[in-house]
Amino acid sequence: MLRALLQIALNGVAVLIAAYLVPGISYTGSLIYLLLVGLVIGLINLIVKPIVSFFSFPLIVVTLGLFYLVINGLMLYLAASLLKGLDVQGCTPAIMGGLVIAVFNWLVRAFTKD
Repeated sequence: MLRALLQIALNGVAVLIAAYLVPGISYTGSLIYLLLVGLVIGLINLIVKPIVSFFSFPLIVVTLGLFYLVINGLMLYLAASLLKGLDVQGCTPAIMGGLVIAVFNWLVRAFTKD
């Protein structure tokens, strides 16, 4: 339970970092709303992303895994379409934002114990 709450908070922080670093991604709202954004991204990554990844497996293999960047961007774009405070202005910012979020999550996992 604590791990899930921490992941929600980290997803929210990752979105905030992506909004600051990537032109075309903007976030407006409070810290509580940021936790809601983290929850929605976590649920999308838990439910939708595995299904999309399964059906995209041939593209993932052909591109040697680079299609995961597109999938991450699509998941961020889907979250932005569900939430009013998160705005993604196109495909390139979505992919770059997905990359920022993935790198942030990877760094957090690399420097913390399980």
